[in-house]
Amino acid sequence: MHDDRLTIAGREFRSRLWVGTGKYKDFVETKKAIETSGADVVTVAVRRVNITDRNSENLLDYLDPKQYTILPNTAGCYTVEDAVRYARLARAAGVSDLVKLEVIGDERTLFPDTAGLIEAAKILIKEGFVVLPYTNDDPIVAQKLVDIGCPAVMPLAAPIGSGLGIRNPYNLKIILETVKVPVIVDAGVGTASDAALAMEYGADAVLMNTAIAGAQEPIAMAEAMKYAVEAGRLAYKAGRIPRKLYATASSPIEGML
Repeated sequence: MHDDRLTIAGREFRSRLWVGTGKYKDFVETKKAIETSGADVVTVAVRRVNITDRNSENLLDYLDPKQYTILPNTAGCYTVEDAVRYARLARAAGVSDLVKLEVIGDERTLFPDTAGLIEAAKILIKEGFVVLPYTNDDPIVAQKLVDIGCPAVMPLAAPIGSGLGIRNPYNLKIILETVKVPVIVDAGVGTASDAALAMEYGADAVLMNTAIAGAQEPIAMAEAMKYAVEAGRLAYKAGRIPRKLYATASSPIEGML
């Protein structure tokens, strides 16, 4: 499993658990949770977290860029213009040209505005960004994002921060079967079993924030998620037995007395 690397746009990632940095009580807890999770991709909301003013306390002071891939995201952006602006800001600040693109369509559900997402993705791809789009679990939208040049897609499992787990496994399975790029399940994971199940379905990685940061014991949950993702990936590669309606003897009857 240690050699089971995830590759996106020519970049290799060791861990298939990606984590966010919001909702922790302070940067010290954030750092410890990330270290415990074993993640090497860490998302940072450009609009909400100070990553550009190096004269004040900065999240990046707690994360070694040699150890982690910092993935800026456009969380909190409700228009194409805002999403594009914050992606450009992150690159101008020297963070990354790899961006998790979010264009939110509704304040209550935080579901993506898929039309705006596709438009923003086209703009950023033309400008040389590597765009990882946060999208709904619509296989058609996922394929359109791949067709315009996104090297991975990030469909939600459930609404952001809801902890509901995978609400529509059938759409997720269709996406996994049809798109020919890595699929990263993003948003809605509540506990370790949700993460394991996503990986058992065949997801290439899982991204989460609230499930860890909002747990009663964030550090312990970070460790649980690490093992859940590893177990789910290993189970997927091992290949589960088929489901059957009736029992099947686990021992052969040949040679029985």
